[in-house]
Formats: sequence, C-alpha cells, structure tokens
Amino acid sequence: MRTLCLVTALSALPVAAVHAQVSFGLSVAVPGVSIGINMPSYPALVQVPGYPVYYDPQAQSNYFFYDGLYWVYSNDNWYASSWYNGPWQMTHRDAVPLFVLRVPVRYYRVPPPYFYGWRADAPPRWGDHWGRDWERRRPGWDRWDSHNVPRPAPLPRYQQKYPGDRYPDSRDQQRAIRNEHDRYEPRERVNRDILGQPGRSDDRRGGAGPQPPVQRAVPIGPQPVQAPQPHRPPQAAQPVQVQPHNARPQRQGEPQVAPPGRQGAADGAAESGRDNRGRQDERGGRDNRGRKDDDRR
Repeated sequence: MRTLCLVTALSALPVAAVHAQVSFGLSVAVPGVSIGINMPSYPALVQVPGYPVYYDPQAQSNYFFYDGLYWVYSNDNWYASSWYNGPWQMTHRDAVPLFVLRVPVRYYRVPPPYFYGWRADAPPRWGDHWGRDWERRRPGWDRWDSHNVPRPAPLPRYQQKYPGDRYPDSRDQQRAIRNEHDRYEPRERVNRDILGQPGRSDDRRGGAGPQPPVQRAVPIGPQPVQAPQPHRPPQAAQPVQVQPHNARPQRQGEPQVAPPGRQGAADGAAESGRDNRGRQDERGGRDNRGRKDDDRR
C-alpha cells in the first residue's frame, strides 16, 4: 500500500522536476525550465558603458548578454541560454561570471524589492544579500581594473532570422545552427560548460600562463653496449719557454738576442771557428814557403 502511494505521488510530479539535475559544482542545470520570459523576436541589446555586457532596455526582465550567452536574473536565481528565448539553465550563484554580477543596479529593468536603497551606479550588494559565506567563496568580485576590461563578445545576430514560429525549440537544432554560424569561443569556463565546448584554443596552445617544465623520458629496458675506446698513452707535456719578467717586446729591425746560455754557446762556437781558420791559414803559409825554398835549390 505504501509503495503504491509513493508511485502515485511521483507520477504526479512535473516531468521537469523529475529530471532536474542538481549539482553544486559549476552550475545547476534544469533543462527546459520555464522562467516566465517570452521573447517573440531578437532583443534590442545595448552595451552597458564600461562593461563587456549587453542589456535589453525594452525587456520586461533583467535580461543580459555576456561572453556568448544570454543571462536572466529572476526570483533570486540566474539562468543562462545560448539562444535569446531559451530554453534556460539555472546556474548556481557561485558560478555566475563576475562581470554579470558587476553590472550596476540601474540596468536591471525589473529590480527586486531588496535592490531599493542601493546605489544605482554600483553593482548589487550580493555580499549583503547572499551572505558572507558566498562572499568568501567569491573574493574580490566587486573589485577590478576598469582600464583592463575584456572586449565584449560579438552578438549572435544570425538568430534574428528565427523569430516566432521559426524559433528552433530543440537543443539539437539550436546547436546545429550555432555551429554553422557562430565560431566564438567563450572565455568563461561556466559558459564553455553550458555550451559543451572543451576549452579555448589558446588554452590548449598554452597562452593562458606558464607551462610546467618538460620532463625527459627515461628509457626502460636493456641499453646498447658501446665498444670500449682504445687506451691512448698520455702525451708528454711540451716544455714551455718562459721569458724573463723584465723582457721587453722585440722591435722590428733589432737583432735577435738569444738567452744567456745559448748566447755563450754561440760565442764559443764562433771563437772555435776563428781558431780553426787561423791554424789552417798558418799551416798553409808554412807549406807554401817550404815549396818555394825547394824550387830555388
């Protein structure tokens, strides 16, 4: 009896509630959820001054466009869609892009009651509204360099061709049309997750930051044995001639002066040569005089 009552109660729940996927990670996705917004044609989007975000001044909702997705704030929840009229996905407040949260209060066309009293030219006071726990999880959400703001994503104007009855309600149709006309790759991770894209091409190339050091692979298994090199005896060291400390460089045209030892040897050799030549001359003179005396006799 209890089982029958439980089955009956579950069958009475809406289909969207039964298939709702709840996750407290990057996003909370409820496919095809209705948030009471009907856009019969493409919205008239205008860029928020100083922000990479668009808003629709004619919409009867808090309607924005940022980084390739449409964003709506309704009943204290955020919803995202890749097409201007849904279907919408509920996105957890911890995952909503910061530039969406930074849009000033005046650009909310249907502000909730708790917005009253807040500065119109400042972002909503999400930290006061959602609590300090949320603010600790999103530190610095309300502080940024206004001179270093990314360029706004291009508007998907190809969707202007699909108003009213021509609007593609199927996600498969929307995805096929988008892949044909839209080549934009979102910067935000949550936007890529909603669109089902793996990541930006510059992230895959490594332009998003310093890369970890590359580790060289170490070969595993037997390595080829190199033949031993023949042993070569060490060569004798060549004598090095050291010049005296007070030696000066030789100028061109000056006679070369040998070291003291070599100079003495050279002088001795020259003297010996002169002595030998003197003896030879003296001996030759005596021989010549002896021959002349013999001829006279």
